Amino acid sequence: MKTYALTITTETGRLDKVLSELIADLSRSQIQAAIKAQRVTVNQVVEAKTKYAVQTGDQIQLTVPDPEPIEAVPEPMDLDIVYEDDQVIVVNKPQGMVVHPAPGHLHGTLVNGLLAHGQLASINGKIRPGIVHRIDKDTSGLLMVAKTDLAQQSLSQQLKAKTNLREYLAIVHGVIQEEQGTIDAPLARDPRNRQRQAVVAGGRHAVTHFKVLERFPGYTLVSCRLETGRTHQIRVHFQYIGHPLAGDPVYGPKKTLPGHGQFLHAAKLGFTHPTTGEWLEFSAPVPEIFATTLAKLRRQTDV
Repeated sequence: MKTYALTITTETGRLDKVLSELIADLSRSQIQAAIKAQRVTVNQVVEAKTKYAVQTGDQIQLTVPDPEPIEAVPEPMDLDIVYEDDQVIVVNKPQGMVVHPAPGHLHGTLVNGLLAHGQLASINGKIRPGIVHRIDKDTSGLLMVAKTDLAQQSLSQQLKAKTNLREYLAIVHGVIQEEQGTIDAPLARDPRNRQRQAVVAGGRHAVTHFKVLERFPGYTLVSCRLETGRTHQIRVHFQYIGHPLAGDPVYGPKKTLPGHGQFLHAAKLGFTHPTTGEWLEFSAPVPEIFATTLAKLRRQTDV
């Protein structure tokens, strides 16, 4: 068990929000779960409401159980394998799937399915075997996965050298007037909310190139090419320029397009094969909810 004891000095607002801002190593969902499980007390009284209005001077105590050991175990599942040989796998990850096991997501991840499918590289350890790069849970699309340690080293080096191809499709809020552009803005943890990323002076170098594909009333379809691959890079960069991704529950507005998270899809992936030296390039169509939403936006434009 781990216990957090806090005295509120200046922070006020909802209990779950205040605690998520003050306790950097717990997510808001973890805090909400602790409140629901009656593991949070305010002034020595159990508080079961996440909406409790925190007051200056409140004495808050939160207890969390020791985390379950994280282990990636094989779980047979129907994966969309776009390409496979003795060195690499290219998989089209569905929206809603986590890439590898982590607290709160111990099962049903892409790694669980890949382990059941066959051999993976071992360099990254038992939790992230074969994983070269990741995309967010609610982002769909293409990932390259290493089956051997040689492939892991080669693909990782290509990412570092920026010689691979990663292109995304995104629907963003607002109408972008420029035909294309580059967002060059450093990223780091948001100092006001440790669960988010933000543009922060002195953060890690991050560059996103984009091209406008279609414009709709209130929205724009863009193609994005990653020069770097920071956490939440596309989502934060477009929020930074005033065009957050539609459906983004973290960085976007509440009034948005209905869906299952941000409208972001890893549509193209290219890399040099680790052993043959051949350039391989793949594409994957957007998921059904993305295609349906685009069709609706196009109909609105034609009216």
